[in-house]
Amino acid sequence: MKTHLTRPRKGGAARRRRQADHRKRLVALGVDQAAVDGMNQKEVRTMLKYPAKIGKS
Repeated sequence: MKTHLTRPRKGGAARRRRQADHRKRLVALGVDQAAVDGMNQKEVRTMLKYPAKIGKS
């Protein structure tokens, strides 16, 4: 018998860990730590879409 299983949702801890990793990546790419701290998560993800442009600016 096959039971219906839903795909598990991502937890809050995994989300916070992922967001912290994104912020660390931006700092490693050369963005100022204070600037990264002032960004919201959408801005962080937008910048990480094009990492080649970060070094030029």
